[in-house]
Amino acid sequence: MDVDPASAGTSPAEHVMVVPDLGVGDGQVLVSLWLVPEGAAVSEGDRIVELVAGGATLDLEAPVSGWLVHQCVDEDTVVAPGDALAAFRFAAGAAP
Repeated sequence: MDVDPASAGTSPAEHVMVVPDLGVGDGQVLVSLWLVPEGAAVSEGDRIVELVAGGATLDLEAPVSGWLVHQCVDEDTVVAPGDALAAFRFAAGAAP
């Protein structure tokens, strides 16, 4: 269920978090565990999702304060840099 950030249906009050370049070359990056369910309130810096890459585990943090409105990929899904992971709705006054 990959979603292209350009077509994720975001509005000016939403932000799409994408898989960062983790420097693992051709190695796989796996979405291991969602730490926050859809619909949950988050604060910027909260741990959101756990990725496994090159034998290391990495937690990604919420880029904004607001709500996680959509998990774009399921757990145990292989992803690549630039793939959409999650869509967030900004809290009032929190938009960058």
